[in-house]
Amino acid sequence: MVTIKTIAKIAGVSHTTVSRALNNNPAVKEETRQKIQKIATELGYSPNLGARGLVTNQTYTIGLFFSSISTGTSTSFLTEVIKRLHVALDKEYMLSVNGVDDLINYNIAVKSRLDGVIAVSQSEADDEFIDFVKRNGLPIVVLNRLLRRHDISNIGFDDYAGTFQALKYAIRMGHKSFGMIEGIENFESSAIRKRAFYDCIERHGLKVVPEAVIPGNYSVASGYQAMKQILFLPHFPTFVFCANDDMAIGALRACHELNVQVPRDISIIGFDDSSYSAYTMPALTTIRKPIDKLSELGLSAFDQLMTDPNYRVKTQLVEPELIIRDSVRNLNQA
Repeated sequence: MVTIKTIAKIAGVSHTTVSRALNNNPAVKEETRQKIQKIATELGYSPNLGARGLVTNQTYTIGLFFSSISTGTSTSFLTEVIKRLHVALDKEYMLSVNGVDDLINYNIAVKSRLDGVIAVSQSEADDEFIDFVKRNGLPIVVLNRLLRRHDISNIGFDDYAGTFQALKYAIRMGHKSFGMIEGIENFESSAIRKRAFYDCIERHGLKVVPEAVIPGNYSVASGYQAMKQILFLPHFPTFVFCANDDMAIGALRACHELNVQVPRDISIIGFDDSSYSAYTMPALTTIRKPIDKLSELGLSAFDQLMTDPNYRVKTQLVEPELIIRDSVRNLNQA
């Protein structure tokens, strides 16, 4: 096994110099540092992070916290975020994935165990945890939800604009009666999407079918059950907005079982543009939530928090994009 002592012997320097060079210590001359790093690369040296952590007081573990893993966070969203961050994160670091709602003791979960926190927040219930991390001086970046404070790096997503965009497209396609399958009640994204849904329809002087606005919980099963309720109405709407793609998948299944054709008999738009939304039958029109962009901006901010003591935190907003596929009928051509 290649060790620091192996590299030191080949380079003709002390093992202390090798350790400093691999940690980019400015006390080591640039020429010496490059020579040592070249040797380490050629030998395939892999650092012992546990041993290094004893010296640098780092754990080389980043805490990735969702509002909840078991309730309300769709499997597709959870998987996409973890995948994007794992790919982009420095290979020396590990991700520890948890749900804020599962935490019993913040001290045990965070202090002395993590070098920093990335919180993918969907609920104001996370604010106590976010404040705890901030007060204890750990680097923290909050993704997804826009905070009402400005002393934390925050990359949010414009749920309101995304929903408004979806409804405007449906109206442009000639739809005049609307239903909705809502997200989980205490998630901020659910409330924002519902408000935008009603605002857009009222602004255009159109109507919501009250009985066709059904609570869901962001799961496929809840979308399936909600769409069945809608389809059993005496007169169901021509268009249903699903507050995420997973529920839209369930809604498509319900339509198939009841022999209701999409988009001929009813049109559906989802939200997120999950990896499988292009492969449903029909392919799902949806609002793209660019998780790759959220992750990229989040890790950039996190890296600066870790390395630059003078970094000024900021709030950034990621814009949605309408992805038009095959699940919305153009009634203007009917």
